[in-house]
Amino acid sequence: MTQFIHILARTPFLGRFVIFLFRIKIASTYLLGELNKVLRWLYGSRETTNLTYDLTELNKKHLVSFLANVTQKSFDELMGYVNEIEQDTHLKSHIENQTAKSSWSIIADKEARYGRRVGWYALIRAFRPQVVIETGIDKGLGSCVITAALMKNCKEGLPGFYYGTDINPKAGYLLSGEYKKYGEILIGDSIESLNTFSKPIDLFINDSAHSAEYELREYHTIQNKLTQNAFILGDNSHCTDKLFQFSRMTGRNYLFFQEVPKDHWYPGAGIGVAFKAF
Repeated sequence: MTQFIHILARTPFLGRFVIFLFRIKIASTYLLGELNKVLRWLYGSRETTNLTYDLTELNKKHLVSFLANVTQKSFDELMGYVNEIEQDTHLKSHIENQTAKSSWSIIADKEARYGRRVGWYALIRAFRPQVVIETGIDKGLGSCVITAALMKNCKEGLPGFYYGTDINPKAGYLLSGEYKKYGEILIGDSIESLNTFSKPIDLFINDSAHSAEYELREYHTIQNKLTQNAFILGDNSHCTDKLFQFSRMTGRNYLFFQEVPKDHWYPGAGIGVAFKAF
């Protein structure tokens, strides 16, 4: 605020109006920037749901620091895994090709943008789980990220397998080719699929588009199927407290990471994680 405006702001009656206009200027600077992002998105994207984007460079560093605290692995090791998936041109080509061939291409962007899922990838590469479950898979972007990590682990002598659940029989079209060798889609109600699942679960990712109460039911359903050091990730933890509640009820630690999308109007989701202390 300039000295002249500061003097006007102290003027009786006129002062409040001057401050009001000045505050409009402050807010409009932010809103115009967001409007510009919206317009670029409307012109350059086809997506209508499960929006995709990259993370800012600073946000990726925050994500890796978050994972380092969760896993007790080094920052450099985990950042190496994030760089690994971002430089995986084979995975990007697979996603682009499958998207182009799909009947869903009219509402899906061809470019592969992983957002917080690079954190899923890094966790799987560091933790080396044998069984990973994700509920609610949509087109299967997360499925491909997860199986790409499992594929790398297998080549290093530590195999694992992915199970994705979805009630939509057309879900998961991206999970194909060599990636499907490391994963399977279970079609049907997620809780029904989880009830009949018999393998010990090392990593559980709740990504289903149900109510908060349904989310909590999923956690209770898999509670006795989790291995001793299992990780539970909540993809809806930015808008529900159910994973936090579950962690409190079961004596687990809980942390949350907030996404900051790069050049996108959407404010981002995040990763909630419940885990046993090492």
